[in-house]
Amino acid sequence: MPHEPNPAPPSVLTSREAGQLCGVSFRTVIRWIERGELSAYRLPGRGDYRIALSDLRDFARRHGLPDPAAASSAPTRPDRILVADDEPSMARAIQRVLRPAGYETLVATDGFQAGSMLHSFAPALMTLDLQMPGLDGFGVLRFLRDSKPRPDLRILVVSGESEQRLREARELGAHRTLAKPFDNGQLLATVQALLAGSH
Repeated sequence: MPHEPNPAPPSVLTSREAGQLCGVSFRTVIRWIERGELSAYRLPGRGDYRIALSDLRDFARRHGLPDPAAASSAPTRPDRILVADDEPSMARAIQRVLRPAGYETLVATDGFQAGSMLHSFAPALMTLDLQMPGLDGFGVLRFLRDSKPRPDLRILVVSGESEQRLREARELGAHRTLAKPFDNGQLLATVQALLAGSH
């Protein structure tokens, strides 16, 4: 009886396939390539990128991403919150409010890291700073808006930006915004209200 191999990712991937394996958009994969972080080559005459699975796995290992050859579909956890903020003191201040209330938290210091941690940590809510290096908070919101299917995630923007910029964040898909500096009680109440309304 012939042996049927287990389904596995192909050894050479398009940028879209690489993005699906890593839980990011193909545009993010192209940015990795253009910044020289991920090895790839172009098809003659077409210009489309191709990425060797071995190179993608090496890239994932270097950046702390899940192994793209071992697809993960972790269910969203209602007690998990991702804190996306590049200021350590602000990230700690948010964690000090959320942890005593029973929430498990992790910190992402830029938008790229936030995107990968959404895939591996599977939080129900993310607090998002708008000013971060590399991929900023607006880039994260656009990525989530364009994702198919869109992640089941509540987004609370916590930022010192102007009211106009906070309004732009809401238009891009943020569920609520909170200006810095924030009141601890208001932060916790907003998080609890967002999570209560997510189901």
